[in-house]
Amino acid sequence: MDADVIISGAGPTGLMLAGELALASVDVAIVERRAGQDLKGSRAGGLHSRTIEVLDQRGIADRFLSEGQVAQVAAFAGTTLDISDFPTRHNYGLGLWQNHIERILAGWVGELAVPIHRGREVTGFVQDDSGVDVGLSDGQSLRAEYLVGCDGGRSLIRKAAGIEFAGWDPTTSNLIAEVEMVEEPPLGVHRNAFGVHSFGKVEYEIREGKVVYMEGGRVRVMVTEQYVGPATEPTLRDLSEALIAVCGTDYGMRNPVWISRFTDMTRQATTYRKGRVLIAGDAAHVHAPDGGQGLNVGVQDAVNLGWKLAQVVKQTSPESLLDTYHTERHPVAARVLRSTMAAVALRRPDDRTKALRDTMSELLGMDEPRKRFAAMLSGLDIHYDLRELHPHGPDALHPHDLGALHPLVGRRMPDLDLVTGSGPLRVFALLHDARPVLLNLGEPGGFDITPWADRVQLIDAKYDGAWELPALGAVTAPTAVLIRPDGHVAWVGDGRSVGLPDALTTWFGPATAA
Repeated sequence: MDADVIISGAGPTGLMLAGELALASVDVAIVERRAGQDLKGSRAGGLHSRTIEVLDQRGIADRFLSEGQVAQVAAFAGTTLDISDFPTRHNYGLGLWQNHIERILAGWVGELAVPIHRGREVTGFVQDDSGVDVGLSDGQSLRAEYLVGCDGGRSLIRKAAGIEFAGWDPTTSNLIAEVEMVEEPPLGVHRNAFGVHSFGKVEYEIREGKVVYMEGGRVRVMVTEQYVGPATEPTLRDLSEALIAVCGTDYGMRNPVWISRFTDMTRQATTYRKGRVLIAGDAAHVHAPDGGQGLNVGVQDAVNLGWKLAQVVKQTSPESLLDTYHTERHPVAARVLRSTMAAVALRRPDDRTKALRDTMSELLGMDEPRKRFAAMLSGLDIHYDLRELHPHGPDALHPHDLGALHPLVGRRMPDLDLVTGSGPLRVFALLHDARPVLLNLGEPGGFDITPWADRVQLIDAKYDGAWELPALGAVTAPTAVLIRPDGHVAWVGDGRSVGLPDALTTWFGPATAA
């Protein structure tokens, strides 16, 4: 083997996955077609709350926060959804262009000594019972136990694996670009009979919760095309004609840094795994950019897959653990697809759609709908149904089986301020090395997990505050919590070990023999 895992693509999803695997001491390598990490243009514009939490779990959130602009970024159909009252340490989003996000992630991955084979791309692969032979564009090949396609919406890996990409064809298209303009365009978002168009400066600041654009510099422009554009790469002339049709002028635009076309094509892979080949991020799901969720869902895919793939590679867990990646993440992306399709429908410029958009805005102004919808868009209410993985099947669950039925199970663990024998400690600090944690908040020494001590940390601590989750509200304080490396709760206890050995075995492999 040249590596345990080969990742195709060094975008945010591929970089995050590489970091996760490296933390678990898995031999991972990335194949990236770009000669360097530089990204032409700024692309995606920021991070949602849950993604910031995920980065905080790895101890690197401050790297992004120090360069970005904190703001309320959750929005639906033009309605901003404030999450500043949510019970999370990061009750905001972060304005930060994708080129900077990638640069920071690449720096972290470099510190973890992950090799990146740049200037090459995967041209094909053949998998067998023991591994995958991966062909490269320079005529060389690599062999690994597993191959993960993080190679975007046109994923060669997905296509070569024969994974169906089911969904809906585009109904609308937009051109987006970064250009210079001789005349100053009207900054902000605008609607007319064509649809939505907008102008903004690449350089901006957030002041008192509002976007303030810097003087001069490049303009980021987005314009709705009159008809769905072709699959070919758009030109400066295409952009000029679209702007003249919408605004009556192209504002003397020139010197484009990049021009791209996006549509509301909505598709999702029917399976995220085919043998030893897996897919993540845009390779697994594409949708309209409304809500800014694409990059965030991809990073969260990587964090869900990373620790599972690491345990299978290291043979501490059976290969069947990889099936839970699809089981858990497919419904999350499916919900994103539904919400973006709805947002696109509400973009239509006719009066009836405007009336519906206004009605939705009124509904989302109410506290309870606002909280539920904002929690969904920001990723803070992701709930994995773990009952299906009960060792004796979901039908074996007793109505009072706290370990499997507590509201926390399958949800993100709050970042509590703990008190330990060594001093104060945040829950997320326990996850910096991507290792699972059994957090005992009862009497010290109440649990013996010696057969799993090589894989699971046991932490005795105290916490006297309330337990509250976004949208769900207050939950009964547990005595013990088993936390997966991705920050989701796998088991909850009331001081007894009922169900704990089963949960440890299900998620972290069989007990080690004495």
